[in-house]
Amino acid sequence: MRNSSPPPPSQQQPADAAERRVQEATKERLREAIEELQRRQRRAKVGLQPPCDHADESCIANAVGNLCQSFLLSYGIRVGIGILLRAFKLARLKSYSSLLDLKQLVSEKDLIVREEACRIGLLFGGFSGSYHAIRCLLRKWRKKETPINAILAGSVAGLSILALDDSSRRRTLALYLLARLAQCAYNSAKSKNKFHLWGSHWSHGDTLLFAIACAQVMYAFIMRPESLPKSYQDFIQKTGPVAKPVYKAVRDCCRGSPVDVASLSAYLSTRRGSSTVKLEEFPTIIPCSVIHPGINSCFLHNANAASATFRKTFPLYFSLTFVPFVVLRLQKFMDAPVRTCWHAVTGAVRSTTFLSAFVGIFQGVICSHRKVALKDHKLVYWVAGGIAALSVLLEKKARRGELALYVLPRAGESLWYILVNRHLLPDIKNAEVALFCTCMGGIMYYLEHEPDTMAPFLRGLIRRFLASKISNPSISSNRGASYTYLQTLDDIKQPKVQDNSDTETSSGEKYNLESIPGL
Repeated sequence: MRNSSPPPPSQQQPADAAERRVQEATKERLREAIEELQRRQRRAKVGLQPPCDHADESCIANAVGNLCQSFLLSYGIRVGIGILLRAFKLARLKSYSSLLDLKQLVSEKDLIVREEACRIGLLFGGFSGSYHAIRCLLRKWRKKETPINAILAGSVAGLSILALDDSSRRRTLALYLLARLAQCAYNSAKSKNKFHLWGSHWSHGDTLLFAIACAQVMYAFIMRPESLPKSYQDFIQKTGPVAKPVYKAVRDCCRGSPVDVASLSAYLSTRRGSSTVKLEEFPTIIPCSVIHPGINSCFLHNANAASATFRKTFPLYFSLTFVPFVVLRLQKFMDAPVRTCWHAVTGAVRSTTFLSAFVGIFQGVICSHRKVALKDHKLVYWVAGGIAALSVLLEKKARRGELALYVLPRAGESLWYILVNRHLLPDIKNAEVALFCTCMGGIMYYLEHEPDTMAPFLRGLIRRFLASKISNPSISSNRGASYTYLQTLDDIKQPKVQDNSDTETSSGEKYNLESIPGL
């Protein structure tokens, strides 16, 4: 075999010269970075304010940039979910040609999301921009960086919750953050061996928490629907198979009040096969023939209810899975669109199956109670909600805890309303705003200083909306950042002479300055 001859000197000299120029430029930029870091360290030692984490732009530009980025992200997610749900609705009506007609797909008459999307954008954008601005202001005013800065900035920036005009939505969000803050505090205490709950090591503790929360929510929906947000009432009502007049009759029956026979009769008259049902003004229990008129078999009714729930909620779950993933992880979607769509479909199917099973089991418990009991009781619906919540076992393990912490604030809001209504708690105006601000201060403290105590989903979500410029774990050593740059500089070795095939590659492909950490 012929040995490959070395490249002629006329070709080797330009390549070596280009390599030397790139190496010199790299070293020069690293030295400049080291000098800048050393200047900042000297300023901090002599009592000046600590450096901000946006050295390449001013504090105002950084805050405005974060505000705009978070606003556009949240606005785009809300509009994208609305458009996708509208597309599913048109497809369900078999109006496939309308999917290509923008007037029908995104018209303001049928897609009313602009105001809500703007409010959500102002909430997230306002918090992100004001948080960064207040952090910089406190850093310069106090001339030091302490956990107090993160707590104060998060608390004041929490006033962005006022972008939502619905107090019930603000209260729901505040209670959700309260649950997350309690989770962080508990994980922090447990990691330091200061405190832990008995049974916290149970593998299904999240399922137990979800069951307790669902029991309270379903009890509130049947017996105290006014204690739940209107949107949440509508969601449960549309998801389930029982009509409003029937729920009202069940509520009156459990309370011993007279049943509205007229409205119940008007409803039953619209159902086939229900003309023979006898109605009483003071019944001891509402029979199955009223709960599911026209279907004699309880098993068939529950199966139909689960199937109908799947058809109705799959578009929602697919939209909630697909759109945020595409907007927040656009690069991953562009790299593997088919895989992303497949994950969205499988995740939506799993979540929809869980919700369908929940509806079927809840209705099954209600029907079973009527087979063995002669008198109704309100606690039956609390127990039915807890048993139906076991369907969460169909979800992934990591998802169960998220669902439990999502439903828990709903249960807490219902309990809050009931206690205030019974004058056991004071009714303080805008209390949810103060609670939200307090919780955001605590959340930002844990995000900045103890990020491992937060759930990965929440930690990643907040960092994404805050432009990923904060809370990134710093170097876990006592050496300064300049030491890292010096090590990087020392690791750059003299390039070796490559063979003929390597010299054909451009020097720009060999040395990518932007890939060097810190540049």
